[in-house]
Amino acid sequence: MRKAKPRKRILLPDPKYNDVEVTRFVNNIMLSGKKSIAYSIFYDAIDMVQEKMKDSELAPLDIWKKAIENVTPQIEVKSRRVGGANFQVPTELRPERKVSLAMKNMISFARKRSGHSMAEKLCAEIMAAYNNEGGAFKRKEDMHKMAEANKAFAHFRF
Repeated sequence: MRKAKPRKRILLPDPKYNDVEVTRFVNNIMLSGKKSIAYSIFYDAIDMVQEKMKDSELAPLDIWKKAIENVTPQIEVKSRRVGGANFQVPTELRPERKVSLAMKNMISFARKRSGHSMAEKLCAEIMAAYNNEGGAFKRKEDMHKMAEANKAFAHFRF
């Protein structure tokens, strides 16, 4: 590589829960630099989760973390060109990329949901992911199925 590796930016923890993962999630929700709106969407969604899952002994933030964990993929397939043919080669994911994919999938499927506000849609997606269902969980399952189906090409990894 010609250039030096870019330094990792250090994220500040969010004001309410004092958690860096929440800040990462909010940064993914954010559109056009409107971070205060993104924070309000996330906090409203977490409050709705708390309202709807009163019977659960877990805190709403723990429910969110479990939901992220449930939609986190372990492997993905990458296209590799070997001898004129393209192969879908299953590869292991780096820890940062795992979490990033999980968050982005959850947010994108929340945006596609039907509902009034983004907070409601996000709340519904968080609860679905917590219960091992919903669009983001299905995406993870599909990624794993693709990797399993193309396991024969794993030796093309390099």
